[in-house]
Amino acid sequence: MTILALLAGAVIGLTLGTLGGGGSVLTVPALIYLLGFTPVAATTASLVVVTVTSAVALTAHARAGHVGWRTGLLFAAAGIVPALLGGALAARLPDAVLTAAFALVAASAAARMLRPRKSTLDARRTERTEPTERTDRTHRTPTPPAAPGTPRTVTRVRPAQAAAAGAGLGGLTGVLGVGGGFLVVPALTGVLGMRMRAAVGTSLLVITVNAPAALALRSGTIGTLDWSVTGPFIGAAVLGAWDGRRLAAKVSADALRRVFAVLLLAVAAFMLLDAAL
Repeated sequence: MTILALLAGAVIGLTLGTLGGGGSVLTVPALIYLLGFTPVAATTASLVVVTVTSAVALTAHARAGHVGWRTGLLFAAAGIVPALLGGALAARLPDAVLTAAFALVAASAAARMLRPRKSTLDARRTERTEPTERTDRTHRTPTPPAAPGTPRTVTRVRPAQAAAAGAGLGGLTGVLGVGGGFLVVPALTGVLGMRMRAAVGTSLLVITVNAPAALALRSGTIGTLDWSVTGPFIGAAVLGAWDGRRLAAKVSADALRRVFAVLLLAVAAFMLLDAAL
């Protein structure tokens, strides 16, 4: 059981650190079907895992200057109350309803990941049209380096849109025990116009704030968790999240996202069948 927990945790952490989200969508199925947790206990344990691993991954992205602090905090603040309410609601839902709802969200996340991302196409066009470093030195005044801790992507914050998206994702975090990074990243890139790399780091900030809020009304469930399994799972996930940041610089994120999306669709289909039977 411990070996399974270590392997599953490592995969979750790598996914979270590399893609800025999605790992928590596999955490709940792994805890239920591999480690024998009930749906309610699995969503609670998932929030613990997501809180710790997101905080670890966030430090690496912050040091690289890829976190939009103002946007992320606004986004997260809007989700705190919905996360609290969602956490209270989850304890009152039947296991079959919770499982089916989770499967539908996982399938939606997979569909989003498989869809071509406009931000990637825009980034490639920008790379082809931007002047080279030598041309920039010859014909343009060099841009001064950003101050430490400042995200390298300048994004205009749209408060109303950020708050609306943040509230919805906060509720999702509370009910299903997922960080919501698989939805935060598309929201940050599509709704707020943030570049992909900054969106990944900023999504980790949002998760780090919202997941503990969702845990606040699940304190009774935390004490019933099997920590002989949850502890190793968290430890492996933390190490995976730390390495995921480095993996993201070496491996195509698009290729990883497609593989992960196919796996997620299979998991969602299995969970729907399980809930129906």
